[in-house]
Amino acid sequence: MKAKSVILFAVLLFIALAAIPAARPSYAASEVFNFKFAHIFPPPAKHSLICEAFIQELEERSGGRIKTSYFGGGSLLKPSGMYNGIELGIADMGFAHIEYTPGRFPVTEVCDLPLGYPSGWVSNMVVNDFYNKFKPKEWDKVKVLWMHASTPNVMITTKPVNTLEDFKGLTIRAPGRVGDTVKALGASPAPMPIMEVYDGLSKGVIQGVNTPFETLKTFRFGEVAKYTTSSWQVGNIYTFYVIMNKKSYDRLPPDLKVILEELSGEYKEKFALMWNSVDFDGKDFAGEKGVEILQLSKDQVDQWKKVTEPVIDNYVKDLTAKGYSESEVRGWIAFLRERIEFWTAKQLDYRIKSPTGPDEMRP
Repeated sequence: MKAKSVILFAVLLFIALAAIPAARPSYAASEVFNFKFAHIFPPPAKHSLICEAFIQELEERSGGRIKTSYFGGGSLLKPSGMYNGIELGIADMGFAHIEYTPGRFPVTEVCDLPLGYPSGWVSNMVVNDFYNKFKPKEWDKVKVLWMHASTPNVMITTKPVNTLEDFKGLTIRAPGRVGDTVKALGASPAPMPIMEVYDGLSKGVIQGVNTPFETLKTFRFGEVAKYTTSSWQVGNIYTFYVIMNKKSYDRLPPDLKVILEELSGEYKEKFALMWNSVDFDGKDFAGEKGVEILQLSKDQVDQWKKVTEPVIDNYVKDLTAKGYSESEVRGWIAFLRERIEFWTAKQLDYRIKSPTGPDEMRP
C-alpha cells in the first residue's frame, strides 16, 4: 500500500512539473518600446513621408507595442553624424547616405561609382543585391533594415553644360566619390551639405550640383538653377541606408523582430518605386520653373564615359591600398555591372517608365 502511494505521488509530481512552461526569456506582452527615427530630408519630401508611413505601420502591426517619434530635416541628427548617432543610440533608427561620411563605408562606396545606372528603380534593386551578396563588415555595428539608392545624378547648373569644355571654371557640389566624377569631368567639386546648396546656387558660390532630377523639387533647386544636363550615363548614385541601433533591435522580443523584418522587406520594394516617381516630380517642377533640360550627344556621352573611367580605376587602387585584393574589388564592380544589366532588362519588361535611361525606358 505504501509502495502504491509512493508511485501515485511520483506520477502526480511528474504531471505537475510537465505543466510548468520551459524556462525562456520573459517578455511582457504589454511592454511598449519607444524609439526615435532621425531623417535628413525635409518633412514634406516623399522620402520623408514614406518613412513616416513606415513607422506608423510598424505601430499598427505591433498593436501599439512599438511607438516611434519622428525627427525630420536633420533636426535630431545631421547627415554627417547620422551613422554615429545611430550606433551610439542618440536615435534608434535613421536615414542618410554613405557619401556624407567618406571613407566610413569603403566597400559600399563601390555602388556610387559612375557605372551607368539608368534609373532609380534599377539602382535600388542593385544596391540591395550588393549588400545581400557581400554583407560588408563595415555595417556590423548596426542593424541594417534595408538599403536603397537615389536615381542617377544629373548636372543641375546655373550655366549650360553641353560639352566637357563647359565644365571649366565651374564649382559643382559633389561629396565623396561623386566629387571624384565631377573632378574628372573638369569642374571643381565642393562637399557642401545639401541644405546649403540652394543658397550656394542663388549667391553664385557654386555653379551647379550633381544630384538627381528629384532635387529640383525636393530642395527647390529648380528655382535657382536654369539648366539640367541629363548625364545619367556617367551619373553616380547616392547609396542610402535605413539602419537601427543594435541594442534597440536586440531589446525587441522575437515576435516584434519578425514584424520589423517583414515590414522592412516590404518598404525596400516601396522605396524603389518611390525613388523612381520622385524623379518625375523633379523634372515636372523644373519644367514649371523654366529650367532647360539638355541632352548629351552620342559623341559627348562617349567622351564623358572615357574621362570618368579613371574614377573607377582609382577606386580599385584605393581599396587595394587598404588591403583588399584587386580581383576582389573588380569582382564587386563586375557584379554591379551585371546586376545593372539584369535589372534594366527587368524594368523594360515590367514597362516601368523613368525620366532617365535608354529611350525605350522613357515616356
